[in-house]
Amino acid sequence: MKPMLITPLALSILLGACADLGTNVDPILDGEPNPQFQSDLAACRTLARNQTQLDRETMASAAIGAGIGGVLGEVDDDGDALGGALAGALAGAVAGGAEASERREAIVLNCLRGRGHAVVG
Repeated sequence: MKPMLITPLALSILLGACADLGTNVDPILDGEPNPQFQSDLAACRTLARNQTQLDRETMASAAIGAGIGGVLGEVDDDGDALGGALAGALAGAVAGGAEASERREAIVLNCLRGRGHAVVG
């Protein structure tokens, strides 16, 4: 399989595997949850899940990683700029996906706070 086909496939699989990251946070409450908590938690998780994982920031991270990887691949002993760019794009996308996951977790926690739950973390 050609490297140009492997990277988009790897990115798609990776991002698909990360689809729920950040949404399955178990919030820490100050006190006992009220009867509405589980329903609100499900709604807040759905809200966070609807936020795309492949956003502009993730794409920018992948592009920056590709640029840096390409340069490093070119100056490496093997001189494989394409391989470096592909590896850099994958690394950048992983970093961007991690940031998107953190944003999703914050969405869940803030959503619960907005619905009146005493979430501390």
